[in-house]
Amino acid sequence: MGRVSGKVAFVTGAARGQGRSHALRLAEEGADIIAIDLAEEIDTVKPLYHGATEADLAETVKMIEALDRRVVATKADVRDYAAVKAAVDDGIAQLGRLDIVVANAGIFVFGDKTEDVTEQQWADVIDINLTGVWHTAKAAIPVLADGGSIVITSSTAGIKGTPNVAPYTASKHAVVGLMKTLALELAPRSIRVNSVHPTGVATDMILNEATFKLFLPDVEHPTREQAAEVFATTNALPIPWVEPRDISNAVLFLSSDEARYVTGVMLPVDAGYTIK
Repeated sequence: MGRVSGKVAFVTGAARGQGRSHALRLAEEGADIIAIDLAEEIDTVKPLYHGATEADLAETVKMIEALDRRVVATKADVRDYAAVKAAVDDGIAQLGRLDIVVANAGIFVFGDKTEDVTEQQWADVIDINLTGVWHTAKAAIPVLADGGSIVITSSTAGIKGTPNVAPYTASKHAVVGLMKTLALELAPRSIRVNSVHPTGVATDMILNEATFKLFLPDVEHPTREQAAEVFATTNALPIPWVEPRDISNAVLFLSSDEARYVTGVMLPVDAGYTIK
């Protein structure tokens, strides 16, 4: 028996990166998966890194099915509440229940001082990273099983200030307030709500030249190797970044009965970033 056998998990941003990893880790431990992803480019993000694709989402489906788990995947935008609710309702209709919510979908816009951030950059980040989490919770809570779990992906930027990353940092702090409020509201139903706070994670969002230049502004084309040296100086442990599975293991713990009395917690998986 797996640690979440017989349960159904709803994972947003599941096409690749952390979202795919979370879906797979939960499936490995017995959960069936409801998965959504925007699976297209966002204009304000595209100059920095490319968005996931429908092919990425299809690959996530294949990987879950290879684990002999059921999956219902939908191309949906967390900014669109009706689309999120429809995906949840369709998933429950096919899979029978909902026990776990992983509000993971998010974007990273960076590089400008706060006064230089454009209106559209601010709107996109807040709408996806904050309002999208609210939409996810709003759609899931009425149908989430008592005793269930909600895990919200925040960031070390949800704990510490981060220069030149104002919209992202604001959004990741804001979801902590939402998490703590939901933890109190849902406690009578024994539904636990927590957030995870990763340091840099080895995904497309981080492993790209634009992000490297955030840390190496004087290098014209910084390499992964050059960036790794700088990233490693930000963590207490001697590593530049963690792997998606490291975060997924925390999500699994918070989603399992092992954490049945853990709620309202900000869990850093950050190699000591926030204490340095």
